[in-house]
Amino acid sequence: QVQLVESGGGLVQAGDSLRLSCAASGRTFSNYDMGWFRQAPGKERHFVAAITWRGARTYYTDSVKGRFTISRDNAKNTVYLQMNSLKPEDTAVYYCAAGSTSNGWYDFWGQGTQVTVSS
Repeated sequence: QVQLVESGGGLVQAGDSLRLSCAASGRTFSNYDMGWFRQAPGKERHFVAAITWRGARTYYTDSVKGRFTISRDNAKNTVYLQMNSLKPEDTAVYYCAAGSTSNGWYDFWGQGTQVTVSS
C-alpha cells in the first residue's frame, strides 16, 4: 500500500505559477512510476504528466507541454508538478498516482488538491 498526499493547490491568476507536491508513504516510493491527473468540474479525470521510477523519462499531455514540469525526489518520497503560465482551462482537482507508465495502470491515488485559475 502507498499513501499519497497532494499539496500546493490554490487560487491564482492566469499567467501565474504553482508547484504541486505529492508526498508518499508506505511501500517503497522509488519502485513506482508516478503520474499527475486532473479532473475539471463535470468532466472525466485526464492524464497530465508522468515520470518513471528513476526519473529518466517524462510524459505530458499536449495541452501542458512547455508549461508544466514533472519531477521527483526519491530521497524525499515526493513527486512535484511545476505549473507555469497557468490558464483558466487548467482549473481542476489535481491527483497524483503511483503505478506504471508502461501499461498506464495506477494502483494508488491521492485525495486531490484544487487548482483554480482566474482570468
